Amino acid sequence: MDFPATQPKPPADGKIIYYPPGVKEITDKITNDEVVKRLKMVVKTFMDMDQDSEDEKQQYLPLALHLASEFFLRNPNKDVRLLVACCLADIFRIYAPEAPYTSHDKLKDIFLFITRQLKGLEDTKSPQFNRYFYLLENLAWVKSYNICFELEDCNEIFIQLFRTLFSVINNSHNQKVQMHMLDLMSSIIMEGDGVTQELLDSILINLIPAHKNLNKQAFDLAKVLLKRTVQTIEPCIANFFNQVLVLGKSSVSDLSEHVFDLIQELFAIDPHLLLSVMPQLEFKLKSNDGEERLAVVRLLAKLFGSKDSDLATQNRPLWQCFLGRFNDIHVPVRLESVKFASHCLMNHPDLAKDLTEYLKVRSHDPEEAIRHDVIVTIITAGKRDLSLVNDQLLGFVRERTLDKRWRVRKEAMMGLAQLYKKYCLHAEAGKDAAEKVSWIKDKLLHIYYQNSIDDKLLVEKIFAQYLVPHNLETEERMKCLYYLYASLDPNAVKALNEMWKCQNLLRSHVRELLDLHKQPTVWFLKTYCLSYVSILFNNIENLPDPGKAQDFVKKFNQVLGDDEKLRSQLELLISPTCSCKQADVCVREIARKLANPKQPTNPFLEMVKFLLERIAPVHIDSEAISALVKLMNKSIEGTADDEEEGVSPDTAIRAGLELLKVLSFTHPTSFHSAETYESLLQCLRMEDDKVAEAAIQIFRNTGHKIETDLPQIRSTLIPILHQKAKRGTPHQAKQAVHCIHAIFSNKEVQLAQIFEVQAIKLLVRWLLGMKNNQSKSANSTLRLLSAMLVSEGDLTEQKRISKSDMSRLRLAAGSAIMKLAQEPCYHEIITPEQFQLCALVINDECYQVRQIFAQKLHKALVKLLLPLEYMAIFALCAKDPVKERRAHARQCLLKNISIRREYIKQNPMANEKLLSLLPEYVVPYMIHLLAHDPDFTKPQDVDQLRDIKECLWFMLEVLMTKNENNSHAFMKKMAENIKLTRDAQSPDEPKANEKLYTVCDVALCVINSKSALCNADSPKDPVLPTKFFTQPEKDFCNDRNYITEETRVLLLTGKPKPTGVLGAVNKPLSATGRRPYIRSTGSETGSNISVNSELSSPAGNRSSSDISETGVSENDENPVRIISVTPAKTETVKNKEIHSDQATQGNISTERGKKRTAAAAGSENIHQKTEEKKADESGPPAPPKPRRGRPPKSESQGTTVKNDETNKPSGRGRKRAAVSQESSGGLEAGNAKAPKQQDIAKKAAPAQRQIDLQR
Repeated sequence: MDFPATQPKPPADGKIIYYPPGVKEITDKITNDEVVKRLKMVVKTFMDMDQDSEDEKQQYLPLALHLASEFFLRNPNKDVRLLVACCLADIFRIYAPEAPYTSHDKLKDIFLFITRQLKGLEDTKSPQFNRYFYLLENLAWVKSYNICFELEDCNEIFIQLFRTLFSVINNSHNQKVQMHMLDLMSSIIMEGDGVTQELLDSILINLIPAHKNLNKQAFDLAKVLLKRTVQTIEPCIANFFNQVLVLGKSSVSDLSEHVFDLIQELFAIDPHLLLSVMPQLEFKLKSNDGEERLAVVRLLAKLFGSKDSDLATQNRPLWQCFLGRFNDIHVPVRLESVKFASHCLMNHPDLAKDLTEYLKVRSHDPEEAIRHDVIVTIITAGKRDLSLVNDQLLGFVRERTLDKRWRVRKEAMMGLAQLYKKYCLHAEAGKDAAEKVSWIKDKLLHIYYQNSIDDKLLVEKIFAQYLVPHNLETEERMKCLYYLYASLDPNAVKALNEMWKCQNLLRSHVRELLDLHKQPTVWFLKTYCLSYVSILFNNIENLPDPGKAQDFVKKFNQVLGDDEKLRSQLELLISPTCSCKQADVCVREIARKLANPKQPTNPFLEMVKFLLERIAPVHIDSEAISALVKLMNKSIEGTADDEEEGVSPDTAIRAGLELLKVLSFTHPTSFHSAETYESLLQCLRMEDDKVAEAAIQIFRNTGHKIETDLPQIRSTLIPILHQKAKRGTPHQAKQAVHCIHAIFSNKEVQLAQIFEVQAIKLLVRWLLGMKNNQSKSANSTLRLLSAMLVSEGDLTEQKRISKSDMSRLRLAAGSAIMKLAQEPCYHEIITPEQFQLCALVINDECYQVRQIFAQKLHKALVKLLLPLEYMAIFALCAKDPVKERRAHARQCLLKNISIRREYIKQNPMANEKLLSLLPEYVVPYMIHLLAHDPDFTKPQDVDQLRDIKECLWFMLEVLMTKNENNSHAFMKKMAENIKLTRDAQSPDEPKANEKLYTVCDVALCVINSKSALCNADSPKDPVLPTKFFTQPEKDFCNDRNYITEETRVLLLTGKPKPTGVLGAVNKPLSATGRRPYIRSTGSETGSNISVNSELSSPAGNRSSSDISETGVSENDENPVRIISVTPAKTETVKNKEIHSDQATQGNISTERGKKRTAAAAGSENIHQKTEEKKADESGPPAPPKPRRGRPPKSESQGTTVKNDETNKPSGRGRKRAAVSQESSGGLEAGNAKAPKQQDIAKKAAPAQRQIDLQR
């Protein structure tokens, strides 16, 4: 401020003014520059003076008084004023504590003058800034303004000073400037008698948000000042708020309207500033004015919710009073309270317990906005840190997913989805957090059961964006879906399945719409199309807002009719081959075509987007199905991360199959790949019934092209389906039949043998339940089973059934007879002929038939369910060409004999039933069975007798291991007694009796040669079964030897036979009256392999109990590979090992990396050309002998026997091989290779997969 120049006057007291040396008198006569020059020298003099210079103080006292004259205080030159102010500040310093100025008015003028000069601090770049800083520093250090306390109107000076300092402070000032300002102001506050309201306002005004934003440095200065003077200024602040809040005197200050802002800022600066104010706020919370309560609630929400606030702990009454506002009658108050809870939960987790109960009440608030904000509050805190919200708070959100208002439901569902994605998918807080929100996925999917289409659409959107984000890579996306599906509860699974079903249904409707557009565009078609679309979408409510949906669909239909490119994009979108990436492109392209830049909000476009989102395959395509199958394979192999994902491997596999089953309905085309089907085949072989059932259903739904496009899958699938249809659970059998019907064109052929086998089982079960042998049903059934065995599985004998099916039917018939024999009432009516037919099944030409029948026989005998006579069947196993089968039969005999002997020892009452328990009593049954062996046609033929001897010794060797109770003599006595009877089956037929006595002589020959103790007296007279032998006649004596001495010697010590019964299978095994069955190609005839079981392994590798019954492995539609084996010329029977010089296209089965050492007998064919070549080299061949094991017989021998045995079927109960013109050059055998032959075959030819039903 400029003042007019005045003439300096001499001091009133007339004292002379002394200037410092070199300084001339300062008057108005000189220029301003000269005044400034002289004042600088004066300033320098006062600056160097201190309080101890008494002489100088007295000398320069007139000058000090002169500098306070009006000439200097009102000088227009700012440099002059600045220098004068610096001089005055030094004067106060030098003359302290007493000022040289005694007039109060003069002091007031001087301090107001100095205060005005402090405004120069604002410009830090000014050349004079250092002098301004010196002035500030001097005033602060000396506390010069404290002199003003003696003035009556000192408050005016202080207010001016405070306002000046707050106005000039800026960000260019350093820390020293701020420190000196604080020192200057704090000394005034702390050393004064109090702070007036005006002075307090000059400080508090800088805390108001508007001023705070204008000058942040002034705010910081005020904040630090208040912190420094808190003890002194707090009563003044309390008085101010008391006047405004309690007394309502808003006129006491211009800041009254900003009272709540000030309280918030003061609390943030230092809560102690408001110690006396907080009780006043509690009073305000109970105000009758809703708006006033709202303002207080907003204030306290900020105070309680601030991060470092401990107000709730320090002032519990106020906290409880504040919580009461959650139940305020005024809606905005409740709403503000709820909004506060979010910040409070995030900044003060310890208060969550107090808030929970109030939020619970508000979650049921009648106001929609409050319920909505409760959800937002909890979700916001949960997204910050899940530990901030407890299970009860999450439960409130869970309840609101069923709110009556769509806005609230949507917020709750979206919030939960966001939490699930953050903590479960991304696992941002570890497993504990993921477990805490693991229920969310189930709850969200449960909402799909709601009737509202909005809910359904939102669930679909959440599933695509949060539960299984569609923007993930395929492998990651499928892993997410795989483990999500495995961890869902049953109701959630049903909801998810329903969601896919609805989407698929909508796709089909859109496809129908597009098909209508492809029709000729005539007027009635357009009309029909419009009506069809409107009714369709209205009824099924596939779009939100059904009221508008009809109009939008009509418009969409019209757009489709006009835009061919749009139709093509839509057709691609719903095509079965559309990939997820293509779907995304199509959706964006269609949306782009329908968008209108001039219409930002386009309801029609939004409706179309809803439609496209529902029909677009954003998750599943061929690549996704392949990834799912690979995940399931890893679970099966045990290499997946199932445990880490919280799912057991079994659960993952089962859920994976169920997931694939559902997807097979909605996306069947995506499954069509060999890799996918191979994995499903692996699942079919698993023991879990549910897994196998699901796999069958997947094949049923997706395998319509397997027969034509994937023949390898087809050939493997057929036997497994047959096995499941026959031996699976009821559900598996049902699905297997449906699968066969859906996939294969020759379904009648495939299903025929299944029904026949099941019909046989049905009859047997019915008879076993009835247990009545007086009815004709049992006899009729036995005759039917016998006829099936005689016809070798082809009852009609029309040759329309495949050889594999015939094998299965033979096995079913033999097993059925054996099953009926376990019931005493039916055992009585089984005739010897029927028993013999049943026994011959163990010599069936099909390896698997022999294997499974032997297993069933052994199982029933071990449990003592079958009569003793059935143990005699094992004697026929001596003719089995496979070494492992003979070893298995021997083990079965040992087991059965030991069990029966042990049972007799432990049960004294068993002595009364020795005829049915004592193992030695099997000898009469064995002799009778062998006497009726179809291969035993010439009692004097040495080769046939040698076969009989081998069968007898096969059983007797086991029985004669020990001579318990002189059992050797007992068995000899039984054989001798049999020669005194007649064959009860044909008592008047000499030929039959002769064969019976011949077998007895062979048995006696063997017993005598093997035991020296057999000549002792028998302990008791044996009892012969009357069913097989007549009572001995009194006058009948049979001392004839039916075998010559030469024959006896040949049987015991004779030369080796040219072809071993138990040895090689490298020569054609012919049967009486049969031509060799030759198979040239797989397409000409069916295989004769009835693979109802897995191949038996060597005795050292797998026990018989490990071999389970399985389904079909091969049939007419599945050609087998033929193995050609050339016999070794120097091989003898003694070695009982099979060698092959050549093996082509060998079928060698592998199972889980473990090589099978014995191949199925029915999986190889022996070429007859090999034998013909050998015959040419070595001369005329010896007549081939009949062999068991059910191989086809030679044609040459068939002619001879036909001449000898007229009108008598030589192979009753054995297969009559039908010979076709196309297959006369080869021979199909049912015998398996021995281990050595298999090893050689592996070296000679590439390994081929063995036909195996168990897999």
